[in-house]
Amino acid sequence: MKKQLNAITLLLVTVLFLSACSKKETLNEPKGGPFENAQNDYLSKVDVDYAYNFAKSLEEFKTNEKLGYRTAGSQAEIQTGNHIFDEMKEIGLSEVTRDEITVDTWEFEKADLTFTDENGQEHLAVLGGYQTNFNTKGVEEFEVIYAGKATKNDLADLDVKDKLVLIDINQREEWWINYPALQAHLKGAAAVIAVQQGGYAEVDPTALNAQDIIGPAYAPAFSMSQADAEVLKKAITASGNASMKVRFDAKSVVEFDGKTYNYYGKIIGKDPESYIIFSAHYDSYFSGFQDDNAAIGLMMSIAKGLIDSGYKPEKTIIFNALAAEEWGVSNTRYDWSAGAYNQIFNVHPEWVGKAVANINFELPAYEHTSSDEIRTIYELKNYLEKFASTVPKIEGVYKDGISVVSPLRTWSDDFSFSIAGVPALRNDFQDSEFMRTHYHSQFDNEDTYNEKALAFHQNLYGLLTMYYDQTAVTPLDFTVRLEALKESIDQEIFEDADLSSNEIMTEIDTAIANAEKINKKVSEINDNYLRALNEGDNKTASKLYNESRELNSSLLETFKFAQDHFVKLTWEDEPIFPHEHAQNNIENLALSIEALKDGDVNTPLDEYLYAIDNNWYTYDFDKEVNRYFTDYVLEQPADRLLWGAGRIVGHEDLYDTINSLLEKREQKDANVTEEIEALKKALENQKQLLKTSVDEEHANMKKLSKMLAELE
Repeated sequence: MKKQLNAITLLLVTVLFLSACSKKETLNEPKGGPFENAQNDYLSKVDVDYAYNFAKSLEEFKTNEKLGYRTAGSQAEIQTGNHIFDEMKEIGLSEVTRDEITVDTWEFEKADLTFTDENGQEHLAVLGGYQTNFNTKGVEEFEVIYAGKATKNDLADLDVKDKLVLIDINQREEWWINYPALQAHLKGAAAVIAVQQGGYAEVDPTALNAQDIIGPAYAPAFSMSQADAEVLKKAITASGNASMKVRFDAKSVVEFDGKTYNYYGKIIGKDPESYIIFSAHYDSYFSGFQDDNAAIGLMMSIAKGLIDSGYKPEKTIIFNALAAEEWGVSNTRYDWSAGAYNQIFNVHPEWVGKAVANINFELPAYEHTSSDEIRTIYELKNYLEKFASTVPKIEGVYKDGISVVSPLRTWSDDFSFSIAGVPALRNDFQDSEFMRTHYHSQFDNEDTYNEKALAFHQNLYGLLTMYYDQTAVTPLDFTVRLEALKESIDQEIFEDADLSSNEIMTEIDTAIANAEKINKKVSEINDNYLRALNEGDNKTASKLYNESRELNSSLLETFKFAQDHFVKLTWEDEPIFPHEHAQNNIENLALSIEALKDGDVNTPLDEYLYAIDNNWYTYDFDKEVNRYFTDYVLEQPADRLLWGAGRIVGHEDLYDTINSLLEKREQKDANVTEEIEALKKALENQKQLLKTSVDEEHANMKKLSKMLAELE
């Protein structure tokens, strides 16, 4: 499906844009001049039809003929990358480059399950796949057995050895696929077949779902639709047995340390050593129209629009098509964004310190919310909020304008760029109902296409590129991160841990004062630089730019320091400040102890203990499973953990205590003295961890404050 609105959209955008410019000044910009002309030229050339058509062209290459898939290191991914490579040259990008990276590869060719339904009719279920090894080498007969959610209790009395185990799963509200997959594998299962029960693929009963496995390739898993599962469950019941015979023809192959490729091309600016980096990924589940074909189409259309408009950038603009975003490393918690991580950490680490921005795209041809969200690092929030007011509206989309939210999350490639030291942002998508309905299903296709949303993003991010390009110094405002850090400190918990927050609060305030001085300095330089450019005073502009190179480099170095020392992760991959890990655990441990002392076993189990590290898995899976997925975070080498390496602050193992309480929760007047003592010991551990974390945070804050002071 494709609407023919391009001419109308362009006319409307141009009229609204000129109207907006006549009423108010744009960000740090004098009215009129070359800058406004360049914007108008870009808006007249950028082509939404081109973006759509190129997005659709990516679907030509498939790993699985029935379902699509372009997976890490597969022939389909490599063919798609070559197609992008050729197009980058065709539209006029310079220095088009193919970068080889090392990833674990996955070819998912097929997974066809055939069985006799309750009416004696043959039924074919086409299954989706996960990144695991399972090759029947033709049709093979198996027994299939239904095992609920495949928890330790569900499997306790079932014989699943060498069987296909049909399970129900909700990966959003309960647990990820790796836990039941390994639980069943350790019980001898041949593979699990997961059926989504809410959370994802809610659009239709026939929807399949695909996600990253976050587990070992030797514990196989597949995805079945609710519609097919209903037929299969009825057939099992009708057979009168706990299991029934099925025929399975599957080929899913994971290989280690293979090769795939990232691709990029440039619009070379006056400064070939200062970069604005665009990125989007070209691997996909199913056809992947929104995720991420449309993002590649958007990125390429912006490149083409800038080139066709004759825009001559000050900085060099790099357009990066990245592989292996959905998955690229086997048997790690952090198995996605492998292409981006490799590109910025291993292939082009020299970009760090030279790149003033990464603009990443995900699912951009859909109106996820009534306001278009830009998700970004703390340091860009204020700058982007000012910029957002200058973007021309398009009638019928984003009626509430643009909102800017921080911090970045870990679900896309921008996080890898940001922790490397490149200030990053993306069009946000995670707060959308689309995540529950269409995301990572075969219903992520062109039927979801919103041309106005895509056109709006062409305008927004093309104009944003120009705004970045017209700054001499990257506009990083550290006060936003520092204020967020202050707000995250819980005074009561600090006091409970016999820890004063006065010293770190004082140091944060000093750093904020230093940052405010730098903000003023940077703003003045950028205002004068932009004025000189618009007045055609190239001599003054060049002088301001050259004189500010050291300041720009030092700002980026300071940003990298902040990313290294003040960005940690929860066990659910949410970014936090270092002290928040222990702070959260102390609160929940203290509340658990008090409740247990009052004879309340249920509340700690239902609320508090569940929220400590990754102990929510403790309730439903064997200790061996729980330990496995804890150790592979704490003990694996950094090259397997990628962007998650060193980001987890610690782990409090409550497996035995929680399971002991589970056994006693129905007992009247249960004696929980041992459990209280165990939790007290854990509480003391966390208080010590908090002290250590705050000491390190304080020392690093002193360094950050000094770095900011030296920028004056």
